[in-house]
Amino acid sequence: MAKDPKSESDTADAPQGRAEALFAIANRYGRKSFENYAQIRSLAETLCEGFDRWLSDQGPYVFLVPPEGRFSAKNYQSAAFSVAGKGYLPLKPISFGLAVRVSEDEDYMRVRLECRKEGDHIDVRLHDGTKVDVPLPEGGEGAVTDAALEPLYHALYDHLIGFFQDHVDDYDNGHYGVTEIGFDLQRMNRG
Repeated sequence: MAKDPKSESDTADAPQGRAEALFAIANRYGRKSFENYAQIRSLAETLCEGFDRWLSDQGPYVFLVPPEGRFSAKNYQSAAFSVAGKGYLPLKPISFGLAVRVSEDEDYMRVRLECRKEGDHIDVRLHDGTKVDVPLPEGGEGAVTDAALEPLYHALYDHLIGFFQDHVDDYDNGHYGVTEIGFDLQRMNRG
């Protein structure tokens, strides 16, 4: 016998049953999107504070900033995330920026990071393709630890050092005319 052409997702004959099913899945989406944002924001805030301490005890040298657009040397809180200003919280990977002081003259470089939760860890990608898996705390509760972030601290540091070293090497070898995409180097006004 042929199957009824109705969708198998129709769980009730009455329209109200369909609306309740729609509401239920939308509520589940909302819970998961908030969980995703909360875990990534916690990682970003812990990373910002921990990387600052890891670089030097003379900071602050690292600030949480938006992944794009103009920025200042200050923490932007929720405005630092790619989902800021949305009418709803989308369930997708989330980006943010870290402004890292790179000179005595208060020049800052923004590094963009994209995070996606994958099972029991967060996949963190720098814009150059470097990927670091950061394990989530047991049971998904609490903040990520400095020990879990140590590989990311090293990757960020190597990424920043590499940017300058590569450009110096290119200049020394006469190949410095290539445009670099993805780095924002900005001097902050004192005062």
